[in-house]
Amino acid sequence: MGEHRIYSMSFASIYPLYVQKVERKGHTSEEVDQVVTWLTGYDKAGLERAIADEVDLRGFFAQAPHMNPNASLITGVICGMRVEEIEDPLMQQIRYMDKLVDEVARGKKMTSILREPKAA
Repeated sequence: MGEHRIYSMSFASIYPLYVQKVERKGHTSEEVDQVVTWLTGYDKAGLERAIADEVDLRGFFAQAPHMNPNASLITGVICGMRVEEIEDPLMQQIRYMDKLVDEVARGKKMTSILREPKAA
């Protein structure tokens, strides 16, 4: 079986879909940027560069400054799959991003979306 076609999709083609999804529910592109930067470590300029350069998702995650160590706290179902059970690391990162954007669209509090470990 060949590589999944989502890996070669550009971040530039997916980002506006994320923004449309959250804006339909009364949220903003800034909230999308906040969750994507939390996950990947990109700053606003880095996101803009990835969009302008039409970096594919494989490159987007490979070039990410640093994946958030708390990303493994993201759980739940997206696209019919439990994100914590996805074995392919790249697909899991993509689905983490999908899940975070979905939570923004559903109006979940940002403090819950940006998973911080419980203080001991």
